[in-house]
Amino acid sequence: MAGLIEDYGLIGDTQTVALVGRDGSIDWSCLPRFDSAAVFAGLLGTDDHGFWRIRPAHVGRTAQADRRRYVGDSLVLESEWDTPRGTVRVVDFMPPRDGAPQLIRIVEGVSGRVPMHSALRMRFNYGWVVPWVHKIDDRTVAVAGPDSVWLDTEAETYGKDLTTFSDFTVSPGERIAFTISWQPSHHQPPAVADPEGSLEATEEFWREWVEHCTYHGPYRDAVVRSLITLKALTYAPTGGIVAAPTTSLPECIGGVRNWDYRFTWLRDAAITLSSLLRTGYREEARAWREWLLRAVAGDPDNLQIMYGIAGERELGENDLNWLPGYENSRPVRVGNGAAGQLQLDVYGEVTEALHLAHMTGLARNDYASLLQLKLIQWVEKHWDEPDEGIWEVRGPRRHFVHSKVMTWVAVDRTVKLIESGDVDGPLERWKDLRETIHRDVCEKGYDKERNTFTQSYGSQELDASLLLIPQMGFLPPDDKRVIGTIEAIQRELGTEDGFVMRYPTAGEGVGVDGLEGDEGAFLACSFWLADDLAMIGRVDEARNLFEKLLSLRNDLGLLAEEWDPKLKRQVGNFPQAFSHVALVDAALRLEALRPDMAAV
Repeated sequence: MAGLIEDYGLIGDTQTVALVGRDGSIDWSCLPRFDSAAVFAGLLGTDDHGFWRIRPAHVGRTAQADRRRYVGDSLVLESEWDTPRGTVRVVDFMPPRDGAPQLIRIVEGVSGRVPMHSALRMRFNYGWVVPWVHKIDDRTVAVAGPDSVWLDTEAETYGKDLTTFSDFTVSPGERIAFTISWQPSHHQPPAVADPEGSLEATEEFWREWVEHCTYHGPYRDAVVRSLITLKALTYAPTGGIVAAPTTSLPECIGGVRNWDYRFTWLRDAAITLSSLLRTGYREEARAWREWLLRAVAGDPDNLQIMYGIAGERELGENDLNWLPGYENSRPVRVGNGAAGQLQLDVYGEVTEALHLAHMTGLARNDYASLLQLKLIQWVEKHWDEPDEGIWEVRGPRRHFVHSKVMTWVAVDRTVKLIESGDVDGPLERWKDLRETIHRDVCEKGYDKERNTFTQSYGSQELDASLLLIPQMGFLPPDDKRVIGTIEAIQRELGTEDGFVMRYPTAGEGVGVDGLEGDEGAFLACSFWLADDLAMIGRVDEARNLFEKLLSLRNDLGLLAEEWDPKLKRQVGNFPQAFSHVALVDAALRLEALRPDMAAV
């Protein structure tokens, strides 16, 4: 049985990841890419759907590690077990690579003599396909169709019940390694791994990457862990960034709000890059800009809200009906039908990311500037249309206020680009367009009686995305309409813990998003509230909320998409880029408003 969502630690090689539970079990890993079919899918089902468990032999079925931590600022995970026979450590990591993906587990004796047990059950295609497992020389290989996974270890192994087992004992200082490597089944076998050399190289990779971080404020540990997580969600070969490395972890336990997030949303990727740029990481911005240009190609009129990690456009949505789902939350989906939606806000997020890259000194790319102009030409024609909005509603299209605000952002940043002299464009016409959109939002998206902007034109509902109005510069923080909106969201969308829901949901009915059921507090929105509170001068309140949100992270500093205020646990896909981006942004805001920074 899968653990709680927050029970998992993340390891990855910047091309895919694995989730390691407190009980020593890897219950989720897709090989060779984030969006490949899972080899271990026990997270969304049972042990029958694939897992790899290494732990002391004589602990109970539900026993968990006594301690775990990342080694310094890295994605090398150490889990330690104290047993009556001694203490043992399991080191889990995935070395960044050019060739075959490798998942390496090193078992190290710390004290005493500890009997250990490894159980490896590989199931291809999300637990559907049982591979043919056999020996070739001293190596164990599992083959099914186009996939093969090779196990290398010095420990003795044996097969039973369609599972590969190993029983062994470790003494102090003794280290026994296990490596699995994925390879196309028609290729020659992958090279045998060098676990100790790979461990050293992996630690060095992360150590060197973190050295570029320019944030040195009071929340450095939380910020650096979030940045490492965001880097881990970047697909190194192309620069694409996934929203999360999982699919169908529910936003409400037992509910239907289960989506596949292993794709590159333009919005999520753009805001991720904004955070990376503001903390010193330009290479990721350059790579993503190149990804964007390839994905959009020569047809910006057909811009999608999301693509595959290599720029694929077809992301058809299907249900995996053989999987019972995480804690019986069905359906389990792969692919994402939202790819065909109209979401006007993405034009603003993409333009903002390109603008920030330009402002932080990223080398100019003429086609990127041309793309920005073409995107604004499209916005000029379509900004006043209804859309599905930032939350990808599956109900009727509406004139969402956040969407309109972000079209204003797109035009505003492009006007500034033209004014800088770097590109030519119809400056006065687009200045007029900027003013037209601004006036339209303030007239149609603002409720004068309640002194708050609303979710959509003519609506009485609120939406946490309105918290971005001052952060995007649409209105200044001290504007009474901004303050009124912040206070209304606190009052009407806030939970007892002070966190924020995205928007009202319908419970047993069907809500504005076209779905039944409820969801948890959206963590990114809660960080946005902290950011806004700091902007309007309520810095102590902002800091208290921010630190309360930090306390929701698991012991490894990781956050899912949402927090269930009733069950007091994380829900949604994990770890979630949106949550970690908002954490970084709020930390940067609080740093900028520190009293000792005012004179800097």
